[in-house]
Amino acid sequence: MSAARPGQRPLPRLLLVTGMSGAGKSTVLDALEDMGWDTVDNLPAAMLADYVAHGRGPGRQVPIAVGMDARSRGFDPEALPSILRAIPGVRPAVLYLDCSGGELIRRYGETRRRHPLAPDRPAEDGIARERSLTAPLRQGADGVIDTTDLTPAELRDELRRRYPSDSDEMVLTLVSFGFARGIARTADLVFDLRFLANPHWIDELRPLTGADQAVRDYIAQDPAWPGAIDRIEALLTDWIPRYWGAGKSYLTIAFGCTGGRHRSVTAAVEMAERLRGAGFSPNIRHRDLASEPSDTIEEDPGRAADGDTGE
Repeated sequence: MSAARPGQRPLPRLLLVTGMSGAGKSTVLDALEDMGWDTVDNLPAAMLADYVAHGRGPGRQVPIAVGMDARSRGFDPEALPSILRAIPGVRPAVLYLDCSGGELIRRYGETRRRHPLAPDRPAEDGIARERSLTAPLRQGADGVIDTTDLTPAELRDELRRRYPSDSDEMVLTLVSFGFARGIARTADLVFDLRFLANPHWIDELRPLTGADQAVRDYIAQDPAWPGAIDRIEALLTDWIPRYWGAGKSYLTIAFGCTGGRHRSVTAAVEMAERLRGAGFSPNIRHRDLASEPSDTIEEDPGRAADGDTGE
């Protein structure tokens, strides 16, 4: 991959946006266009180099995003990465958009669209064929985003974190989430906080969240908390610069608990404060903070042992 010499501006990005049909390619291209990228969809593979060359005028450093999938003329998943990286004067990368088969079937059912690889068969046949066809692209991709659980707004936020304007600082994001609602799919590192005492089972704390001081104070009283949060902080302050030095431009660190409203939120808030004190600039996102408290998804070993169902 080409790199800028010291004192030179970095080369403009060239991003191939590909993956599963229905996984959000149009949403990604629209978001990148809003972020100032030059975007084009379903460009024939044979026109890729010429398109990039004509789009780069003297001094023009606008990043380029090209959407291609099974519908694009000349689409060859095994050859595309080499074609992309042979184009001079850019920083090429491949972004693969993935999504679970069940969610893709649901999306095709809602839109009543036919899958491009199965126009006369069920959508699941086309999905299976496309997943096999694009496997080489996914394996060699520079980035993968699973859009199964992402809303369009969340997908746009993820793109802003992954592809910020060129700067000399890693994009660091702390996420809280609830395991009962699915693991955070975009996380690079995941810390499980379910070993801590659960504020959900304290009546006055249940309607609050981990961002409230009363909940933070309660969690701080757990004997396991001080050592755990200190060790996580030491690990992150050591690893974050190493990730940056290895060329990683974004890092997402997720904290999970059962429901995603108390322990994980407190951990993310606390760690954001500690990392800012150490000179980092983390973003913070609480995935499940707006969810309603639920005894059904929360687990209380003490109550189960006493035969109390929590009803």
